[in-house]
Amino acid sequence: MTRTLNGSAVDHLCAQPIAMTFAARYAGVPYGQYCRDWRVLVRAQVMVASRFGFDVLHVCSDPVREAADCGAPIVWFEDQPPSHHPDAVLLSDRSDLARLRLPDPLGGGRMHDRVLATQALREISAGEVPVLGWIEGPIAAAAQLRGLENILLDLVDDPVWAGELLDFACEMELAFAAAQAPYVDMMGVGDAACSLLGPEVYEELVLPRQERLVRGVQALGLPVRLHVCGRTDQLFPGISRLGVEMMDVDALADLSLARRVLGRRVVLLGNCDPVTVLLEGSPDSVRAAFEGCWREAGWPFVVGPGCEIPPETPAANVEAMMDFARQTAPGL
Repeated sequence: MTRTLNGSAVDHLCAQPIAMTFAARYAGVPYGQYCRDWRVLVRAQVMVASRFGFDVLHVCSDPVREAADCGAPIVWFEDQPPSHHPDAVLLSDRSDLARLRLPDPLGGGRMHDRVLATQALREISAGEVPVLGWIEGPIAAAAQLRGLENILLDLVDDPVWAGELLDFACEMELAFAAAQAPYVDMMGVGDAACSLLGPEVYEELVLPRQERLVRGVQALGLPVRLHVCGRTDQLFPGISRLGVEMMDVDALADLSLARRVLGRRVVLLGNCDPVTVLLEGSPDSVRAAFEGCWREAGWPFVVGPGCEIPPETPAANVEAMMDFARQTAPGL
């Protein structure tokens, strides 16, 4: 993976799929437990990576760890990811932001639980498998504190206040990244809500905060993997200025366009549809789909679907994805 990020020759492609609900299902644990207890997450990650040979151990599980530590009301489910309460967001009024305090990522809350997972995975991996830390991006973190619909309206109705909330989110996420940094090899940044933005709003309000976050993580000595769910074609020109080392391209986005706009400096992952390809396909169709992605993206490239592996994905299809990675040499 290090050689891939450096653009150096490798003997076969790396595979770094996001396996969260799939890992929990494979390990036989309810997803609520996977999210609540770092020991459960670590055990499931090790099991699934050992079984399939993934080139990553990661700690992303749900987007509300930071919001929970800020005091946001969280809705828990037995076998689904938790979420912020749809009818009781923390920042129900804009004036609430002035009273909000930055949470301590080592203060015993849900952020601390993730840090403990990175520590354990670092010890277990012993430098053999990359450990991927995870933080939310500015707009994703803001959406968990304010509510998605509210923050989207704020960006238009009160861009100055929205910028203040995004600044708070940046500071919070940089502290979270610093707490994970000693134990991880890369940092994932999930900013899913970006795909709902037009390029003008994105580049004026969100991109500057993402740049600050990316530069701050890189200053910790970590390469950045950006993950934005959904259609991101309209954002590629702005993303090209971020300087991230790796970008996940979801199935709704144009992988060829991503390569043209982002250039060869960015490692691309994607963009097979996790449902129609991995969950519902066959080993042959899985391999054919990834071959098509490889032809579109070219080097540098990492194998993985556009978003996470669905929990009920057949093992044979995951094996087909891994076989493609192991049997494909970039031919630099």
